[in-house]
Amino acid sequence: MRVDDLLPILCCSACRGELVAAENGFRCSACARVFPWERGVARFVDARNYADNFGFQWQKYALTQMDSERTHASEIDFSRKAGLTVDELRGKRVLDVGCGTGRYAEVATRYGAQVVGIDLSAAAEVAARNLADRDFTAMQADVFGLPFKPESFDVIYSIGVLHHTPDCEQAVKVLPQYLKPGGILAVWLYSGYNKWYRFSDYYRKVTHRMSPQKLHRVLSAAVPVLNRVDQGLKLIPGIGRPAAELVHYVFPVNRHPDPTWRVLETFDWYSPKYQSKHTYEQVFRWFENCGLVDLRVVETPIAVRGRKPERAGVEIERESWQQELQHS
Repeated sequence: MRVDDLLPILCCSACRGELVAAENGFRCSACARVFPWERGVARFVDARNYADNFGFQWQKYALTQMDSERTHASEIDFSRKAGLTVDELRGKRVLDVGCGTGRYAEVATRYGAQVVGIDLSAAAEVAARNLADRDFTAMQADVFGLPFKPESFDVIYSIGVLHHTPDCEQAVKVLPQYLKPGGILAVWLYSGYNKWYRFSDYYRKVTHRMSPQKLHRVLSAAVPVLNRVDQGLKLIPGIGRPAAELVHYVFPVNRHPDPTWRVLETFDWYSPKYQSKHTYEQVFRWFENCGLVDLRVVETPIAVRGRKPERAGVEIERESWQQELQHS
């Protein structure tokens, strides 16, 4: 996506002023703040923030979750957690909130969407590289200070990201303003119904303070051992499976069949500073408070999508037209 194509929807993330193209980036015409374009990414946040661990994670696992000729796991995941179809995305301008390496943006661009992906961490650089040949633009930006004008996008989705912000509810509620009338918002959040994660929450009070490098070394050693214990216990007749579930409850690690994914997903559990869990009742209430309609549950808990009503101004124009008739 070219800079000229972006300017009509961009604004200053600090003062909301108009942005103009500058050398290697953008400049606010109101406050003169400069937002650089570096390594294929427009930067709207400071280099260091609470999502630094994700930058490490996605730099190390840049291609692990990307679809290929051998696997379409991310496409399947995208369908189960966002419920967005080819017809809903083709030819649309889409915002991917928390794009990571671009695994879901790759699917959306394959469906014919023009995608802007934002990430608070340096993972945006990985997405820019992975999708360099697609209709995709990566930005390093904060969901609480997005550099976009209202009603800029046809579709906004966020899969597995907003529960890692300091305030998930507010993170969800800031998004509908950027939707065009009739636009779709889809989010997937960690479920608050199943308490299997209880011990991981306790451990994370310590693990999120560890450097990403150290935590990764610990998990790279621990996850294979716990996986072997899990598989070994399941072979014991009778008590084996209950014992395996007890170990998994006390020492939760990911059970993905691919060993690389297991370490990656487990790191994703234990590294974040923030990690909230939610219910359908909560998310439906947030969507309703934002005025979204046609709310529905998607396949994987907690996945919810809704639609922004058509422009209220249509009703205002109709009322004005009726008043003019009465006075004529």
